[in-house]
Parts: sequence; structure tokens; C-alpha cells
Amino acid sequence: MTPLPDDCLTRNEWICGAYLSTRRQILLDAVGQHLWLTFLSVVIGLAVAVPLAVLARRRGWAAGPVLAVTTILYTIPSLAMYSLLLPLYGLSATLVVAGLALYSLTVLVRNILAGLRAVPEETRQAARGLGYGPVRLLLAVELPLALPAAMAGLRIATVSAVSLATVGAIVGYGGLGNLIYAGMNSYFKAQVLTASLLCVLIAVAADLLLLGAQRLLTPWTRAARA
Repeated sequence: MTPLPDDCLTRNEWICGAYLSTRRQILLDAVGQHLWLTFLSVVIGLAVAVPLAVLARRRGWAAGPVLAVTTILYTIPSLAMYSLLLPLYGLSATLVVAGLALYSLTVLVRNILAGLRAVPEETRQAARGLGYGPVRLLLAVELPLALPAAMAGLRIATVSAVSLATVGAIVGYGGLGNLIYAGMNSYFKAQVLTASLLCVLIAVAADLLLLGAQRLLTPWTRAARA
């Protein structure tokens, strides 16, 4: 009679090197999907948030409705959000990306708008005096000066997207969330812990990467602190 293998997988231990070696490709695929969902949703959210924030800044009457709508979107539970978007996108990765992008709007719009509002009016007047039109003023003066607040919002939105992407497992597109949910259902300890730790590492790495980008893009803030 062949004895049963006695390893960490058989013993169902939380920390198991054999799990990493035998499920390497599964983990890589899950990480790749998680990164793709996060990146795409944040980029789409940013592409929508910038025009909304500019509209709210240029048209004072629009600020209230824009902030109200984006805040309401964030209060919708993730399951309800996916259910509302289901008729539009079906059970697809697009459903998850759309939901994450909508959730990111609250933080992105508020921070970008706060950054635009913080631009000194005398700076705008000086730029207009030099012949800057509305578009050039926005691109060359207002958005660069609003960058610190915008980057802070982008960091929060990205970390939130990394976390919320796991909920996409309910429709089969949750990246590492797929492994977490499957592991919880089968009480596969090593899978739950490994996938959860990878989510944390992705969130920390993304935040540090964006923080580094912020420091490179806003050297004047370091000079001001010095």
C-alpha cells in the first residue's frame, strides 16, 4: 500500500511553499488579471473625472450635482452595482471594470477639483495677461498646479480598486479574488493566504509607484518643504 504524501498541501497549512511551486502559473494568471482590471478601471475613471472636475470648476452650478452623483455612486454596495450594470455588460470583465471605474470617480473628482480650486487666482490672471487661452491655461497652469492633490486622489483610487477588484469573483473576473473565494469555499488555507498577501503587495507597490511618480512630477513641492 502506497503511503499518502505528507506535505504542507496535504496537511492544509496556511504557509505552504509547495502551493507556490505547484500553482505558479495559476497565481501569475490571477495577478495579471488583477493588474489589468485595476489599471484599466483607474485609467477610465481618470479620463472621466478630469472633465467632470474641470466642468465643476468652470461652472460653479455644476459642482454640487457632480459631487452629489459621484458620492451616491460610491455608496452603492458592490453587489448592487454589478447587478445594475449586468443588463449593459453581461457577465464579463467589462462589468467589473465599469463598476470599479464608477467607484473611483468619487475620490478622483473631489481631489482634482480641490487641486483646481487651490490654484491662486492671481496665477490665473497672470497667465491670462500673457495671452493664455482657456485650454492653454488649463493644460499649462491649472492642471500642473493641481497635480499634488490629483495624485493623492489617484493613489487612493488605485489602492481601492485593487481591493474592490476581488469582488469581481462573483462574476468570474476578480483576479486574485477568484482564488480567495474558491479557497474560502473549500477552506484551502494556503490559497486564501497567498492570494490575500499578493493583493496587499500589489496595493503597496502601486501606492509606492504612484508616490514616486508624484515626487518626480512635482519637484516644487519638495523645494517648498525644504
